[in-house]
Amino acid sequence: MKVLHFIVILLASAALPALAAEVSLVGVFPPKAAVLVIDGGQPKSVRVGSRASGVLLIAVERDRAVIEVDGVRRTVRLGLHHPGAPAASPARQSVALAADPRGHFVTEGLVNGGPVRFLVDTGASVVALPAGDAHRLGIDYRKGRPIVMQTANGPTYAYLVTLDTVRIGGIELHNVEAAIHEQGLGTALLGMSFLTRVEMRNEGQTMTLTRRY
Repeated sequence: MKVLHFIVILLASAALPALAAEVSLVGVFPPKAAVLVIDGGQPKSVRVGSRASGVLLIAVERDRAVIEVDGVRRTVRLGLHHPGAPAASPARQSVALAADPRGHFVTEGLVNGGPVRFLVDTGASVVALPAGDAHRLGIDYRKGRPIVMQTANGPTYAYLVTLDTVRIGGIELHNVEAAIHEQGLGTALLGMSFLTRVEMRNEGQTMTLTRRY
C-alpha cells in the first residue's frame, strides 16, 4: 500500500565538480537506503546505487553508510553531524517504534500537549495534520501561511504553522513546522521537520529514533 507523500525530496542526478565538504548520516534503512544531510542542506532520502548532490550511496549497514564522492570512498557513521550542529549529550532521548502488519510505523504522540496518532513518513517535508486534529488541539491554523503542496493525487491547499511542541515517547521537540490540511489527509504524518532533528535506525520491524539536538 502506498503511503501519501508530501513534497518528495528530489534526488539530483548530476555530480558536483568538487568533493562535498560534509556528509552527515541521519537515518538508516539497511540494506536499501539512507537519509543524508549534504553540506548542511536539507535531508535527502537516497537508495543504494543512487546519487544525490554528487554523493553516491554504495552500501548501508545498521549504524553506517559507505559513500563515494568524485571517485573517493568514505564511511560515515550515524550521528556524525554537519558543522554547526550542537554536540549530542551523553544520554540522548530515544524511542523504539514497531511496524504494523503492513510495515508502516505508527505511533501515539503529543502535539502542544494533546494526543495525536502519527504515521512516520520520510517523504513528507514537514509534519502534517488533518484540520480535524488541529481543531481538537485548539490550533488556529488559518492564521498560518496558505501554501500549495504536491501530493500523489495532485496539488492540495494547506496552512503552514509552527507547533509549540511535538512529543514522541521521550523525545520532545519545540517549534516544529507543520502543514494543516483541510482535505485529503486522513492520518497525521510525522514528517521531516521532526525527523531531521533525530537519528533514524530501521532494523527490520523496529525503528529507533534518537534525539540529535
